[in-house]
Amino acid sequence: MSDWELAQNDPSEKLAKLHFFSVMKQQGDVEIEFGIVVKQFVVNGQNQSMRFFAQADKQTNQNTAPYTPSGWGSNLLKALSECIRSIHRFPYEGPLPEDGGQA
Repeated sequence: MSDWELAQNDPSEKLAKLHFFSVMKQQGDVEIEFGIVVKQFVVNGQNQSMRFFAQADKQTNQNTAPYTPSGWGSNLLKALSECIRSIHRFPYEGPLPEDGGQA
């Protein structure tokens, strides 16, 4: 257990450490930047497979059934990888950057 995890007094507080990432999705000739936040939860003997949760800052598939890419895992790599795979699962159908650069 890391020192920061000791700051949680009650499991209902759901204390989490945040990790920030960025990934580019190439869609045609446009690059779309997705921000990803991974939350590392204090689990105190609970189910370790749900310790990390990753979620993207943009939805995909907006015109059919909007989907927010996310992923769970027992470690940061699993959650982050699952979220990145989810980003590539459906096309991004939101506003594209005007300069052809990053969204």
